[in-house]
Amino acid sequence: MDAVTHSEMVETQTGQARITWAEAETPWVVLAVSHGAGGGIGARDLQGLAAALPARGVSVALVEQPWRVAGKKVAPAPGTLDAGWRGLWPALLRPGLPVVAGGRSAGARVACRTAVELGAHAALALSFPLHPPGRPEKSRADELLGAGVPTLVVQGGNDPFGKPAEFPDGEYDLVEVEYGDHGFAVPKKAGRTEEQVVATITDAVGSWIDGLRE
Repeated sequence: MDAVTHSEMVETQTGQARITWAEAETPWVVLAVSHGAGGGIGARDLQGLAAALPARGVSVALVEQPWRVAGKKVAPAPGTLDAGWRGLWPALLRPGLPVVAGGRSAGARVACRTAVELGAHAALALSFPLHPPGRPEKSRADELLGAGVPTLVVQGGNDPFGKPAEFPDGEYDLVEVEYGDHGFAVPKKAGRTEEQVVATITDAVGSWIDGLRE
């Protein structure tokens, strides 16, 4: 059965956020994922999760931060992003289910920074920006390593914000999308279609979430 999808606006101290729900028929967990600093919830990985995971009992909440809802083109400072995420968290808890906090790029950083504070069941980091491109000395590894909950990183093999081999050892799982860039696009030499890449991501995330179930 197709997921039932609807949107709701949520007031936060930084403005109105929007949650677009793709609900499972009999969910046991909510996966909340937000976008990065340069895009919205139309990203191929986020849309893929919303399409695939409800069939596995996972209700997916695609979160648009207030700055994005307001039509601004530049993301605010990390503290403001965290505040917006905190403000919408009660709406994510409303179904009464465990919530996996997640996001892509900047959204992944927010999820990791706030996971313990908000009582997240786990954290999903899609295209975690380990460092700015060409600036490996500006590492953000402490945010990932400090998540404090079971964490999955899904990273493109050619991500300029941090290739899988650059990630430090730690208490998290990492799945590599071969040849993938920061948006999980792959070159022709990869011999894989966009649909196949998205399926790899959704299968990996779905299997990992299955493993969180007690």
